Formats: sequence, structure tokens, C-alpha cells
Amino acid sequence: MNIKPSTIAYITIDQQCFSQKHVKGKVNAGDFEWSFTWAFSKGELHLEPPLGRALIKDALEKFLVRTDYKLETGGDYIFTIRAKF
Repeated sequence: MNIKPSTIAYITIDQQCFSQKHVKGKVNAGDFEWSFTWAFSKGELHLEPPLGRALIKDALEKFLVRTDYKLETGGDYIFTIRAKF
């Protein structure tokens, strides 16, 4: 059996504002950590710092599109990325 590479991403939601339609938080994967703002009304994801951003952006955006209205401030979430960081 061929095991595919994967990395677990850990997300913490720091702030959520439905009137401004955004979610802010942090995501860790491998040795990287980013802060993000998800403007869900516009479908825009902003990540800082830029180092390694390309590794996480698509996977995080897919996760947020699926779960944005289920996320809660102070909540911790995980998802698997099909790549090794």
C-alpha cells in the first residue's frame, strides 16, 4: 500500500464578525504559522507572513468555504493537507 504524504493543519479562530463578514485566526502546519483573515462575503483570503503562503492557501481556502458559518471564536479545528511540509 502506497502511503500518500500529508500534513495536519491546526486552526484557531480569534475573531468572527458577521456584520463585517470576516473571520480572523491563525493556522499552523508543519514548521509554519500564519495569521489569516477570511472575508467570506468576497471570497478573499489574506495570509501573513508571505513565507510559505503558497503551501497553505488553497487548502485553507477550501476548508473555510466548507466551514465558515460553523466556526466559532475561540474554537480549534484541524484538517489534513495532502502534501508534506
